[in-house]
Amino acid sequence: MGLLDIVRPKMQVNSLMEIPLEELRAQGICYLLFDLDNTIVPYNDPNIPDEIIAWFQQIKGAGFFPCLVSNNHGPRVEDAAGKLDIPFICDAKKPWGDGFLRAVALLGGRKEQTAVVGDQLLTDMVGGNKDCFFTILVAPMKSKEYWFTTHFSRRVEKILKKFL
Repeated sequence: MGLLDIVRPKMQVNSLMEIPLEELRAQGICYLLFDLDNTIVPYNDPNIPDEIIAWFQQIKGAGFFPCLVSNNHGPRVEDAAGKLDIPFICDAKKPWGDGFLRAVALLGGRKEQTAVVGDQLLTDMVGGNKDCFFTILVAPMKSKEYWFTTHFSRRVEKILKKFL
């Protein structure tokens, strides 16, 4: 697996609402592992819009099993997961930690039935691809980001996206 293969998402969408759920279902995917910041809500924003909460209720009602997988610490992730009424993994240490694998075990699923959904190539896509998950890159929300790691990784991602 080359560098571009490890960062390349299997699918790209502009927002969560554009994820083609029926296409995923046709591929046998029913477990969805979501990044939190800049995927579901803007960075460090504790407010989850009603339409996002409703969308998560809709996907659960359609037979999908979502889980938050975040590098963020417990209280922030636990609060968001509570509002969405879904399980969570915090301190996931993406991309090299085992957060995605722990989430699949928590849900009782299998890797081949699971998609990783996130906004960053270097954490979400690398982490998902290295563990052989289906990966979906969501365009990052326009917001303030963690100044050190995310700001740096966005610059690297901009270069990498030219080759994807």
